[in-house]
Amino acid sequence: MKHVRPSVDGYVLKDGRTLYLLGEGRLVNLAAAEGHPPAVMDMSFATQALTAEWAVQHKQRLAAAVHDVPKEIEDDVAALKLRSMGIQIDRLSAEQEKYLSSWQTGT
Repeated sequence: MKHVRPSVDGYVLKDGRTLYLLGEGRLVNLAAAEGHPPAVMDMSFATQALTAEWAVQHKQRLAAAVHDVPKEIEDDVAALKLRSMGIQIDRLSAEQEKYLSSWQTGT
C-alpha cells in the first residue's frame, strides 16, 4: 500500500495495475471531504434548514424573488458553532457598533 495523498491510497495488484482506494472505501463525499468538511457542512445545512423554516413562516410577506438569508439566522448559526467548539466571543458595545457601521468615523 502506498499513501498517495490525503484520503487516497494506492494498492499495486499482482498484474502491475494500481488500484486507488478513496476515503478508505467509505462514502467519499464524507470521508474525503477536503473541499467541504463536515465541520463546515453542518453550518451550511443548519443555515439552509433554518432559512427554509423562516421562509415558510414569512411566506405571506415574501415576494416571488431571491431573498438573502436573514442576518439573525447567520448570526445564530455562527454563535451555535462557536459555542459547540468552546469558543466565546465578546459582544460589541453600542459605540463599537456605531463605529463599525459608519463611514464617517475612523479611517
